[in-house]
Amino acid sequence: MDITVHRPGELTAADRAAWSSLQAKAHLHGSPQLANPFLSPEFTLAVGRCHPGVRTAVVRDRDGEPAAFFPYQRTALGVGRAVGLGISDCQGIVHRPGFTWEPRGLLRACGLTVWEFDHLAGGQPEAGFGDAVTGSFDSPVIGLDQGFAAYFGELRGRSPKFVRTTLYKERKLGRRVGEVRYVHDERDPELLRTLMAWKSAQYRRTGRSDRFARSWIVRLAQHLFHSRSDRFAGQLSVLYAGGRPVAAHFGLRTDRVHACWFPAYDPAFARYSPGLLMHLRLAEAAADEGISYIDLGRGQKEYKDLLKTRDLTVHEGWVTRRHPMALGHRAHRAPVRALRNAVQSRPELFAPADRLLRAAGALRTTRREGARGTDRVDS
Repeated sequence: MDITVHRPGELTAADRAAWSSLQAKAHLHGSPQLANPFLSPEFTLAVGRCHPGVRTAVVRDRDGEPAAFFPYQRTALGVGRAVGLGISDCQGIVHRPGFTWEPRGLLRACGLTVWEFDHLAGGQPEAGFGDAVTGSFDSPVIGLDQGFAAYFGELRGRSPKFVRTTLYKERKLGRRVGEVRYVHDERDPELLRTLMAWKSAQYRRTGRSDRFARSWIVRLAQHLFHSRSDRFAGQLSVLYAGGRPVAAHFGLRTDRVHACWFPAYDPAFARYSPGLLMHLRLAEAAADEGISYIDLGRGQKEYKDLLKTRDLTVHEGWVTRRHPMALGHRAHRAPVRALRNAVQSRPELFAPADRLLRAAGALRTTRREGARGTDRVDS
């Protein structure tokens, strides 16, 4: 096997086509998660345009044909991370059926001392990363293989009260606000800015780190919004009521998988559960497009439990070589990750922690609004 490392934009058109072909056929070989848009060449190239250090290792067979693609980010000191770590919900190597690898040899070829991941796709531990996994987690999905009618029938049978309540809220929203309309592929960039503003406010309100306060993530979302092909696109979906946007979602899709990424809604309409309404409309439209499943992403959320049909498994951990930099990175990151996982996995810890974050977020929002009011008075 021959391994070459490429910067963004250095991959040939033939290599990108081979990468896409491996994804397109992954479900036929029992690896449907490899079709996830976060593993697409388009996502890696987009992150490379907005963030430094993105590389792709191409593993070739004896005939020079690509057998696997390993995207990653690296620092000048050789610390490696999954591409888009922190905002990517699927990570790993896109490869031929039956391909296996020796992880430390792969890192050596890439000039890495460590590679960190938190959403490693299923099947990757068995193929080579097994010793690197430190934890495994459920990632809920909405299965649409049998079409939306089958999914909605299953949902109605499993949670009849939830379905009745949600449909009632949709009718109520239509009566009180105006006609409810859903646009599956909204092309107005102003609506993307609206979504990002809603999401930033949600992050602050709930005490979470505001991802859209990072300029590179804003640039990435804007770039992906304009990325479109038959097999990959950044897709903005919007739910309107009375001609006004009340909920929106920006995600990524391949020809088989739609990955939920940034959902948000206008809090003024919270009583109507517009986020749930939008997800149901999204599922219906995605099924009509032939999408196999919607990946809701790792994380415990009530709406995910209500909507999902099953769970995939994703993994987190580190591949490390014997090197002081690798040991230092892991020693720094491991306690933070362990604490976060302990809190999220135990309801008796998660609930009070969530309340504390929300209280801190509310206080921060109140102070910000107060400062703005002072600025207005002073002006």
